[in-house]
Amino acid sequence: MTMQASEAPPEPTEVAATQLSATRGGERQGLAERIALALFIGVPFLALLAAAPVAWGWGLGVRDLAIMAVMYFLTCHGVTIGYHRYFTHGSFKANHTLRIALALAGSLAVEGPLVRWVADHRRHHRFSDKEGDPHSPWRFGETVPALMKGLWWAHTGWLFDQEQTPQLKYAPDLVRDPAMRRISRLFWLWTAISVLLPPLVGGLLSMSWQGALTALFWGSLVRIALLHHVTWSINSICHAIGERPFKSRDRSGNVWWLAVLSCGESWHNLHHADPTSARHGVLRGQIDSSARVIRWFEQAGWAHDVRWPDAERIAARRTT
Repeated sequence: MTMQASEAPPEPTEVAATQLSATRGGERQGLAERIALALFIGVPFLALLAAAPVAWGWGLGVRDLAIMAVMYFLTCHGVTIGYHRYFTHGSFKANHTLRIALALAGSLAVEGPLVRWVADHRRHHRFSDKEGDPHSPWRFGETVPALMKGLWWAHTGWLFDQEQTPQLKYAPDLVRDPAMRRISRLFWLWTAISVLLPPLVGGLLSMSWQGALTALFWGSLVRIALLHHVTWSINSICHAIGERPFKSRDRSGNVWWLAVLSCGESWHNLHHADPTSARHGVLRGQIDSSARVIRWFEQAGWAHDVRWPDAERIAARRTT
């Protein structure tokens, strides 16, 4: 098709904006996406419900436990260090290889494409526990019925909200990064790898289909569901209960019994008091495995300009 003489070619900025719009995804969640989301949440959750009777009836072998633990903490740290502390808040700078590795490890957690996850979380911090927060448990009020409804919304319900966070507005750095945009668009591939890798390893180690099947159950489905609900508990539980030793503009709290499984994310009060801090568990006895791994990255020379909190900075944010 030839251009009419009266038609002017689009400006370069218009072309760039069109290309970005085409790659960042829609602003409204479509029916197909909602169905896929329900499957990705529902199927692993059913496996999690079945985990106890399966373990009681047939046992949980050392091989399956090892596969599940390795995959769990690999993907958990992919989210906490990669998606959260690095891409969302810039708690440190990473070399190119580590940057790619963190994006992939976070994607294997099956919690959504990188760009969307980061945009949602940045919006959460901008409006934390106020109107505009995509997943505050206080969304519907402070009465007990309202809080119960709000906890459900903060935990899972918000994922099905048709109104999506504008990615170009909240994550322009990632939308304009070709490598990160490509990784985000290939989320379906990282999901497939995350699901299929455990049964592949289990099958090869046991040289049996049964070993592959049990690894699929424990290392894929149960692991994904457990990590989902631990992560969502930071949105729901850690904004409803917990100690608040630091000054913040919201109701974020520290929940100690989630610390190990959340890889340090449940020291949530400090995080909202000092969002760019590379360490969330800053008080004595607060386990923060994500901060420890970041320290290893720094010592290896893969990460630099790490925003470690010093004593003065911590003291300035204390409530007492």
